Amino acid sequence: MTMDTLNSPSPQQITLAPFGPEHIAGAVRLSQQAGWPHRAEDWALTLTTAQGFVALDGGQIVGTALCSDFGDVATLNMIIVDEACRGRGLGRRLMDAIIALGQGKTLRLVATADGLPLYEKLGFVAHGQIHQYQGIAQARTPEQPVKTGRADLHDLTKIDQSASDMSRHHLLEQIAATGTVLTTAGGFAMLREFGRGMVVGPVVAEDAIAARALIDAAASQAKGKFLRIDLTSDALGGHMETLGLTHVGGGTAMQMPAHAPHPTPFKTFALVSQALG
Repeated sequence: MTMDTLNSPSPQQITLAPFGPEHIAGAVRLSQQAGWPHRAEDWALTLTTAQGFVALDGGQIVGTALCSDFGDVATLNMIIVDEACRGRGLGRRLMDAIIALGQGKTLRLVATADGLPLYEKLGFVAHGQIHQYQGIAQARTPEQPVKTGRADLHDLTKIDQSASDMSRHHLLEQIAATGTVLTTAGGFAMLREFGRGMVVGPVVAEDAIAARALIDAAASQAKGKFLRIDLTSDALGGHMETLGLTHVGGGTAMQMPAHAPHPTPFKTFALVSQALG
């Protein structure tokens, strides 16, 4: 038995409480401990879509888990357990709590390697890999014209929902308020501040040509800055390297219950974030 084990709280000492804005500072500490880049602003954006729980040992936050409601689909996210409290069933308690919040909906999440065994036990099924690329962005001329600025968010919401099955007008509105909206024939994307720099996502398009054009335009806007993108396929991986972005890992996209996607002319090429799908 190690000193960490002796000093760590027992499961009976830890209580769950609703996650509120007052918990963000403690949540940032946990995400930093996990090696995640989320700032307080990134937690706050996720919280605008979500309900969830914090695990408390006295006044100390030792776990977090959120459930973001997007209509028929909910994403389970920001699932973190303090290193000193792992291996004692706290992750399962938090998962049970947020699964209950999403009852009756299709549940999605992006699993880390550490979390994958638990999610499989709970009934989640893998349906793809997320490929994270990041680096200092280099400019590149898009293959087709891309506009930046004002766009009809209702139209973009419909396109996004046709690709993802998620109703995310409020989220897209929040991102557009402080970020950049990019549109092209056959798709749209959004660029915003996140973590160490900026992130481009979602990228929703009818084909790879439109997706590449949107990503190129986003990289040009972010030229010289740290840029991240979470791709739903590695088919564009080689193209990311021409923009100065390197593959640094990702995660396993999981869903419960599992079902085949419906046919749609649009596809999500890059996520808003691994938390928000």
